[in-house]
Amino acid sequence: MKYDVAIVGGGLAGLCLAIQLADTNFKVVLFEKESYPFHKVCGEYVSMESYPFLEKLGLPLSSMNLPMITHLKVSAPDGKLLEQTLDLGGFGISRYTLDNSLAALAIKKGVHLKTLTKVTEVQFEEDTFAIKTAQGNYQARLVCGAYGKRSVLDQQLKRPRAITKKNYIGVKYHIKLNFPDDVIELHNFKNGYCGISKVDGDKYCMCYLSDAQNLKDHRNDIKIMEEKVLMQNPFLAKYFKEAIFLYSSPLTISQISFAKKSAVHNHVLMMGDAAGNIAPLCGNGMSMAIHASKLAFDLIARYFNGEISRTQLEKHYEVIWNKHFAQRIGAGAFLQHTFGKEKLTNLSVGLLSKFPKITSSLISMTHGKPF
Repeated sequence: MKYDVAIVGGGLAGLCLAIQLADTNFKVVLFEKESYPFHKVCGEYVSMESYPFLEKLGLPLSSMNLPMITHLKVSAPDGKLLEQTLDLGGFGISRYTLDNSLAALAIKKGVHLKTLTKVTEVQFEEDTFAIKTAQGNYQARLVCGAYGKRSVLDQQLKRPRAITKKNYIGVKYHIKLNFPDDVIELHNFKNGYCGISKVDGDKYCMCYLSDAQNLKDHRNDIKIMEEKVLMQNPFLAKYFKEAIFLYSSPLTISQISFAKKSAVHNHVLMMGDAAGNIAPLCGNGMSMAIHASKLAFDLIARYFNGEISRTQLEKHYEVIWNKHFAQRIGAGAFLQHTFGKEKLTNLSVGLLSKFPKITSSLISMTHGKPF
């Protein structure tokens, strides 16, 4: 089966790109190893920079009764608190709802969506890609990788394995809690941090990232780690005791690395976490993934129209990725380093609470503009 574009991974970047391509009458196939709807480990706060673009795609956000988030609170492990108004702000929506809504829109637009389909091999030869899956083989003129932080494809494509000193674990819950609708809170603990904000359906997302060593030090037991590490922060202690947990067990992901990657490899255009080391403190990885789909689409359309060659497409995409996201990734890496150290976080939150202009500047560095 032959397509103009094959997309590996049906997250935000993959789905948004597929919809744009289908709207322009390109023949598109998208492979997703899961079946919609499904949950993902994710903070589920989306910067307002993405709002007009998503509505333009056809997603009726304004009629979905979503919480608008305009304030940020950050606490240090010792309980110091920083409060700041978010100039741009964001909205809350679960990945369960958002991805499923985009998938339904993609199908409506004519995207060939192949769920429960894992891509095992991608080969480029004679200006065409051959894509292998357990369900069948496909061909495409272009392939885009939107498969997240890691995949078996990384090995098959011979992407250099990044060496990193630290690996992280991510843990997510949906909870019921007496909590303001317009606030996102970020609470630091030893070698990690936890975000809380409202999403759709009158529930809240509680998602945290921790150095994997924290879990190892507590017999690989999440509950013990939460009690002995996270709940040493007084705010988290309160929320863990008061919350009604809606999952029978937490949603988890392990071996998370934020090592540097390339935006193009073996002629495959990478997007979202497949393209860069997008830490949560980059401001909003979801908006970066969505924005990357637009950047990729604009160049892909020019390529198919004969305006640029494949080589120019790949070079331009690398350049434009770095232009839009390199600063955010750098700022996120700096904040990640700061928030990973208990004493430094206590000091930083205390100082920043006295200098709101500096705090506002740091927030601006991690957020983009509407696109």
